[in-house]
Amino acid sequence: MPTFTAPDGTQLAYHVLGEGEPLLCLPGGPMRACAYLGDLGGLSRHRRLIKLDLRGTGDSAIPADPATYRCDRQVGDVEALRAHLGLERVDVLTHSAGGDLALLYAAGYPRRIRSLTLVTGRARALGVDFTEEHRREAAALRKAEPWYDAAHAAYERVWAGSASDADWDAITPFFYGRWDANAEAHAATDVEQTNQEAADRYAAPGAFHPAEARAAVAAWDARVLLLAGALDSGPLPRVAAAIAELFPRAELTVQPDAGHFPWLDDPRGFSETVAAFLDRGK
Repeated sequence: MPTFTAPDGTQLAYHVLGEGEPLLCLPGGPMRACAYLGDLGGLSRHRRLIKLDLRGTGDSAIPADPATYRCDRQVGDVEALRAHLGLERVDVLTHSAGGDLALLYAAGYPRRIRSLTLVTGRARALGVDFTEEHRREAAALRKAEPWYDAAHAAYERVWAGSASDADWDAITPFFYGRWDANAEAHAATDVEQTNQEAADRYAAPGAFHPAEARAAVAAWDARVLLLAGALDSGPLPRVAAAIAELFPRAELTVQPDAGHFPWLDDPRGFSETVAAFLDRGK
């Protein structure tokens, strides 16, 4: 397992899978170990995946200062990894809350990114967030599912602020396009793979300055792919489309019947879509 040193001296780990052109992968969660990304639906057959364990997660060390879990404080970690790999410019793929880290990296180091793939990515860094109304809209699409009634009742308690741990577990099927044994196994690793203290600090006050970030990406010439799940609430496809409009060179793909982890719902479709986007930039 290779490691490198972050600017503050923290030892960080990354995992390499596959062959070919490198693709730097930043996990979401927030602050979930990169293991949950797996091989991204077989994308490792097309690209050499370099999956970063963010500080305090997976095989990376816990930093001396927990304040460095804040999203903007981790931008230097991404740049240190790029330098460690000896890459002049990198293709970056990120998932979910990792979208904020990738966007801040793009704003701070625009010449270092060749392309950016946002997989069901957050964009709080650009002033876009997901709301209860978005969650309700996506949840309504799942009314025919056998688990819907119990999961929706739990969702209501979440929105009311009275949820138990069991309620949080009960809403998990909403985040997968197909709630089967594979999805259940994937979801079961969430707690053990997530650094909850770090997750709580990730979006702490001061992490994001949307006006500055928007101005930076508006002048950016890199290619951007936003891949949304048709059944996902974060972001809804129409919200992902609005995010795409903030970039000069962005395209949107909505994967049918997919939730928040689209590489699980249709591995081949996901990997071929992303690989085709990356190949167009060669």
